[in-house]
Formats: sequence, C-alpha cells, structure tokens
Amino acid sequence: MNRNRLIAWGAAAFFGFVVAANTFFVVDQRKQAIVVRFGEPVRLINALNENDPGLKLKTPFLENVILLDKRSQALEADQEEIIAADQERLVVDAFIRYRINDPLLFYRTLRDDRTAADRIERLVNSSLRQVLGSADANQIVSGSRAALMEKTLADVRARAQTSKLGIQVIDVRIKRADLPAANQQAVFRRMQTALQQQATQTRAIGEQQKREIMAGADKEVAVTLASATEEAERTRGEGDAKRAEIFAQSFGRDPGFAAFYRSMKAYESALGQGDTTMILSPDSAFFRYFQKGPGAK
Repeated sequence: MNRNRLIAWGAAAFFGFVVAANTFFVVDQRKQAIVVRFGEPVRLINALNENDPGLKLKTPFLENVILLDKRSQALEADQEEIIAADQERLVVDAFIRYRINDPLLFYRTLRDDRTAADRIERLVNSSLRQVLGSADANQIVSGSRAALMEKTLADVRARAQTSKLGIQVIDVRIKRADLPAANQQAVFRRMQTALQQQATQTRAIGEQQKREIMAGADKEVAVTLASATEEAERTRGEGDAKRAEIFAQSFGRDPGFAAFYRSMKAYESALGQGDTTMILSPDSAFFRYFQKGPGAK
C-alpha cells in the first residue's frame, strides 16, 4: 500500500512538474515573446516599446512561446557578383543591421530567424544589383560609395516595407568591393600598360623640352660668343690702328729707331723660338745692332 501511494505521489509530482514547466516561462528583458496557440499568435509580451520582462504564464500544452530578439541584429550577406554601368564585374561583400519592430508581422511572414536571414539576404542582394548596377566601378570602389549606400539603404527599406517583413532596416554597408579573381590579372595588366604609356609620353615630353632648352642655350652661347668675338676684333682693330699710328709718328721722327725696331722684330721672329739655325758671316748687316747697338747704321 505504501509503495503504491509513493508511486502515485511520484506520478502526481512528475505531472505537476510537467504542467508547471509548460505553464510558466521567463521573458528576458532583451527578448520579446509571441504566445502562439495552434500556430496562430494570440498575444505579444515585452514588445519593442514595452518593458515587461519576467515570469509569465501560458496555457499548458495548448500554447507555445516564440522568443525574438529586441536588439539590433547584424546579417552578413553572401558575396554577390554585380556588373557595373561600365560593364566591369565586381564582387561585393555587404552587411545589414536591422531590428524586429513588428514581431507579429515578422512571425506571420517569416516564421523564424533562418527564413528571415535568407529572405533579407536576397532582398539586400537584389537592391545592391539594382543600385550599384547604375554606377561605374570607380564610383562603387571609392568615388561615390557613401551616396550609393544611402540610395541602397532607402531602396532596402522600401523593399522591406513592401514585403511586410516586420523589420526596421537600420543600415546597409559594403565591406569590400573587389574584382573577381579571374579578372584581376587582366585589369592589372591593363593598368600597367596604361601607366607605361603615360610614362613614355612623359619621358618624350621631357626629352623634347630638354632639347628645346639645350638648343636655346646653344643659340645663346653662339650669339654671346659672336658678339664677344666681334667686340674683340673691333677692339683689336682699333688697337692695331692706334699702334700703327703711333709707330708711324715715331718712325717719322726717328728713322734710325724705325730700322732698329724692325730689326728687333726680325730677331724675335727668327730667333724667338730657340730652334732656328742660321749661317751668316760675322760682319753681316743682320747682326749690326748686336755689335753696335741702336746707333748702328
């Protein structure tokens, strides 16, 4: 009898525990709960703008509880290959931040987080293809990325609202936009060729400028030398004329000095180099000024 009573009490306690486990539940302050009866939501606990966490009750065995996050959530979309307006292929890595602002609509449309992630990812990729496809590669990579992201965010928000997903899209960003691996080498070669052409053109322009500068400098040197030579010849001519005038005046006053001077010039021309050999008699008139001095006749 006692044994049967213990079994009965044990069964009652176990049944009570099961009933209590299916009746009471705890809603964390970071969660919002949907109470579902036979697959249909009947009430919402601790919604986004409410503060009602804690221990709650539900009808055991007839109602279930689905917990959804109240915080903003991040979702990284799979890499998507898009074709820019200039027909350049780019691999885009994007992410989205969103918050569930209408849990009942979210549950009716998406049911669970896994389905939601797939649906939101497809929505973001579709929007990226449409918005980024209208811009060229340079704008996507650096030039106008901020403006394109604002346009993409507005498009994603509009799509989410039209699709009645029950989410609030907070932000959409591109983490990376690169060329496909198959195209990188071809693009690098094209860039290298373009830079080599630019370098060749720059060198050609520099060589032309160098030649023009050198030609101008050579012309200036030639003009300067010609002017200097002309000035020197004129000065030399004036000096020779002055010397001739002085010599003429001197020769006219003293014919003996003139003869002496001509002989000295002859000595200088004949003997000045030191390698001239002359065979003359000692009484030759050529050496009379060596023997008799300036007064020789």
